[in-house]
Amino acid sequence: MGEIKKHPKVKAFAGITFLVEEQLNLVLTRLIDEFGPIDLSSDIFSFDEFTNYYQKEMGSHLQKTFISFENPIPVSFLPQMKLNTNELEKKYLNGSKRSVNIDPGYLTLAKVVLATTKDYIHRLYISDGIYGDLHLFFKDGKYQTQTWTYPDYRQEKVLNFFLQMRSLYLKKIDEKSLK
Repeated sequence: MGEIKKHPKVKAFAGITFLVEEQLNLVLTRLIDEFGPIDLSSDIFSFDEFTNYYQKEMGSHLQKTFISFENPIPVSFLPQMKLNTNELEKKYLNGSKRSVNIDPGYLTLAKVVLATTKDYIHRLYISDGIYGDLHLFFKDGKYQTQTWTYPDYRQEKVLNFFLQMRSLYLKKIDEKSLK
């Protein structure tokens, strides 16, 4: 029989898709208020080259960035984080359409997990209508993609962002806050 251990805290992040940079700045302020300081941000990049999934709702010329939060969170907080970011998206609706899409997730030494409201074969139900999507896994010194990994997460610069995040997480791994 395996020994049951408490899961260490994880490193939270968010992928933010947006149309107008001023909107991004407002959302970042709210995310900091909600989840604490940001310790890493990716470059902003064009999102339209990867998918047109959000264009009907949000428009074209979408941009995206990733941020990571300094303070580790309990792994069990992911559903609440997704519920909170969904409410934040509602605050910035343009009529009935979103002007920003916020995808929270967490990173461990072994994987990157996204929170989603949609069920699928590789997603496990967590709670409160939220599923965990095992999106990337760490092997041979880097994060590896899955067959279902979104195209924007396959970019070298995004994979490198998660490697940088992992380095920040490693620095905290022995701190009492992760226990």
